[in-house]
Amino acid sequence: MIEVRDLRKEYGGFVAVEGSTFGVDSGEVFGVIGPNGAGKTTTLKAISGLLEPTSGSVRIGGRRADSRETRRLLGFLPEESPLYEEMSPRSYLRFFADLYDVPRDAADRRINETLDRLELAHRDRALGDMSKGMKRKVAIARSLVNDPDVLIYDEPASGLDPLTTNYIIEFTKELAAEGRTVVFSAHNLYHVEEVCDRVAIMNEGRIVTKGPLAELRDRYGERRYHVFTTVEVPDATAEGDRYRRVVDDVEALEAVRADAIERGGRLDDVRTVEPSLEGLFLDVASSEDRSAPGPTEN
Repeated sequence: MIEVRDLRKEYGGFVAVEGSTFGVDSGEVFGVIGPNGAGKTTTLKAISGLLEPTSGSVRIGGRRADSRETRRLLGFLPEESPLYEEMSPRSYLRFFADLYDVPRDAADRRINETLDRLELAHRDRALGDMSKGMKRKVAIARSLVNDPDVLIYDEPASGLDPLTTNYIIEFTKELAAEGRTVVFSAHNLYHVEEVCDRVAIMNEGRIVTKGPLAELRDRYGERRYHVFTTVEVPDATAEGDRYRRVVDDVEALEAVRADAIERGGRLDDVRTVEPSLEGLFLDVASSEDRSAPGPTEN
């Protein structure tokens, strides 16, 4: 559905994105993460057709991202999304439906169905009188008013309370389950981990790694095993009526089992602890920083 090839974007002499290449399939949630200034928002705006690449290409469904036909397939939610605060949610969304030439009957039906799903009851109150969470729901509804196949969400839950945040995360999963393609960026990596099938980690304008979360954990993460025994073994910590030792591989786990049996006990439980996305991100970003060449003297 989305094909990004050798994307490069310069602002004057500054390179914001360099050599980005990736694809996103229909029904997939693809995460783009990285520190501030990594090039995430520039990448999302290029996919949305709002920025023209300096070089490289972005195609959606085989068409250029900035074509008129493609824009009808897209819904974009920027990190900062000011609304027309004197308007009500209903009139605001009708306004954008008119911009997309959505027939009034279809627009009203779609607006009501979307606001029902988002549980937004106050549809005729001025937007300026609404909470940040309610405004964010209206902005999400705006991204859906043209019934898009592709959604670009930049920090959709930024600054919201935990309840509203959780609702938006679950709603994003529902959109993907309907077959829509979602590109998703967030600073809260727990949100990314909850919703994304694959991720690309960016740093200083480049994608330093990408892939399914399970694959990235295997490649970069340190899986550990918490081994519980019924008797004390070397380097174990007492926890209630059991003992726990943390080891890094199956060979060490088997050694703990043998120690327990030798002491007249047994292996009681093994728990595998996978690295979090945040841990992976920090490891990848720090290794990238260490491998980067230092400044040269003139």
